[in-house]
Amino acid sequence: MKAIIDAAQKGPRINRHVYGHFSEHLGRCVYHGGYWAGEDSPLPNIRGIRTDIVEAMKAIQVPSIRWPGGCFADDYHWMDGIGPRESRAPIVNVHWGGVLENNHFGTHEFMDLCEQVGCEPYICGNVGSGTVREMRDWIEYLSDGGQSPMARLRRQNGKDKAWDIRMFGVGNENWGCGGFMTAAQYAQEFRKYATYVRNYPDMGKANWWQTPGIMKIAGGTNTENTEWTETLMSSVPLRLLGGLSVHCYVKPGAESDGVRFSDDSWYQTAVNTYAKEAQFKRNIDIMDRYDPDQTVAMAVDEWGLWVDNEPGTAPGYLYQQNTMRSALCAALMLHTFHRYADRIRVANLAQTINVLQAILLTEGSRIVRTPTYHVFDLFKGHQDGDSLPVQWEKAPDTIEKGLPQVDLSSSISGEMLTISFVNLSAWQEANLRVELRGASPRGVSGRFISGEPTAHNTFDRPDRVAAAALRAISLQDSLLCACLPPCAIGAFEIRLG
Repeated sequence: MKAIIDAAQKGPRINRHVYGHFSEHLGRCVYHGGYWAGEDSPLPNIRGIRTDIVEAMKAIQVPSIRWPGGCFADDYHWMDGIGPRESRAPIVNVHWGGVLENNHFGTHEFMDLCEQVGCEPYICGNVGSGTVREMRDWIEYLSDGGQSPMARLRRQNGKDKAWDIRMFGVGNENWGCGGFMTAAQYAQEFRKYATYVRNYPDMGKANWWQTPGIMKIAGGTNTENTEWTETLMSSVPLRLLGGLSVHCYVKPGAESDGVRFSDDSWYQTAVNTYAKEAQFKRNIDIMDRYDPDQTVAMAVDEWGLWVDNEPGTAPGYLYQQNTMRSALCAALMLHTFHRYADRIRVANLAQTINVLQAILLTEGSRIVRTPTYHVFDLFKGHQDGDSLPVQWEKAPDTIEKGLPQVDLSSSISGEMLTISFVNLSAWQEANLRVELRGASPRGVSGRFISGEPTAHNTFDRPDRVAAAALRAISLQDSLLCACLPPCAIGAFEIRLG
């Protein structure tokens, strides 16, 4: 099969923030093996934050982390998590297992995490059980460099310089755990709350209240519910609305066990992931009607494959294993985000550590990089690249359930052209040719992961699925030829002259 990619036909830029991640106070994402070890922990840490987790996230160039939720966000009161840790009152996590949390991981710790990883914070505020004043004060505490009461309080707590906050979520799933509101109710609440998410760095400038500043992201609903999107887009002034959230969870079909399933579930997962594109498109069409200039970003700030919890784990912890089937969903979903890069400019995989489609699993001092982690590593060359359309000389070969055997996505950044690929066939190789136009290729390298669909990494076999160099690859003039192993996900990097 042959594809054609023209480097001169640049499309919308693939915003690096579609490679973002989501970390909620849920299960063992933050405590009990997650980010927070504590400064007195025997585990290597910097100011209480696990070093191995930070290093793993830096390696895949994580651009942003959404925190503290999720449902937890609309029950979180930020002032409980500042000041001396020994003085912070514990809280009960009513959404996820009723566990007691000591509030040792709060605003300062999260911002320290982001600084250590080298990524941007995406903070989600409390609309469901909070107040406008509470959210207003949090923004002032975070971002005011002046002498306001909250800026002075921040300095008393050890942080002189204000943080740079560019993304702020105004509530989460307010149709459900965030207040069981109607779309019309939430639209009115958003207008009020968003007014007080002020751009403190721009205060004092002419018309400071109209400057873009913080992207205020409205809480949306699942991709299936276009009525919510219609209501928000039609009733909220665009100058208040920087982004609109949609959530997108994929189910693998009838066989939802995390590691035991047939090939049919592998293919059904691909079918179900592809089906989400039409749902994205329906929401995007609505946004385009009200916002033809595409000033409002779609933020897919929760997405991923949802399988059964691992046997013997706490039901409210959502600890799930991660296989090549999970990686398949991640790769196809990221390709979808690339195709709609003009509108989808934020996305956050759920969730980073030990929860749902995690990129990292931990057990004591041990850490496992899941197949999904490797997808983010292989695809990182797309971040902030200009998308390039992929044209097929003829439709790619089809396999089970009418699926294409190969799915491609391409982008260009400077002198590097990236082509990511998925061989959807569980057991057949794919012979791929790509004609490169509009550029002078000088060399190519490729890496991939593969294995049977159920392949996954464990603490005893942490590298069962790991990235390897693709050997069956050649570049003759402008023709790239490669043999893709079955059940493989990877990327080519082509150096241009």
